[in-house]
Amino acid sequence: MKKSHIFILVVIAAAIGVIITSAGDASQYVTYQQALALAQKGEDSKVHVVGELTKNEQGEIIGVEYDPLKDPNFLAFNLIDESKQVFRVVCYNPPPSMQDFKKSEKIVIIGKCKGENFVASEILMKCPSKYEETKIKS
Repeated sequence: MKKSHIFILVVIAAAIGVIITSAGDASQYVTYQQALALAQKGEDSKVHVVGELTKNEQGEIIGVEYDPLKDPNFLAFNLIDESKQVFRVVCYNPPPSMQDFKKSEKIVIIGKCKGENFVASEILMKCPSKYEETKIKS
């Protein structure tokens, strides 16, 4: 075999190894009830849960517990998942901007259930886009 053929085989083997390794780390999108069931079964893998912050009748966000003077590394809030289940989320690594957090349309939390709470290791926010097309009235 030529050296170029051996090199190509090594590159292909490395690529297959990377794909297999990353597939094992991939977490799944679930509802809160599914995440709770996984935790009760003893699953230790992280999951993604998509939801929205709870709001009152005036559209103001309620249920957020964050006091940076008391503990800047603690954030707790209520989230409504896609199946309309309301649950409590605790995060020990809050997002840098609470203004963006409160303006977000959807929130993706990554973590796992511990007891009745969902402990998030990461919070991803989908904020309203300022680049969305607006309809022109004629």
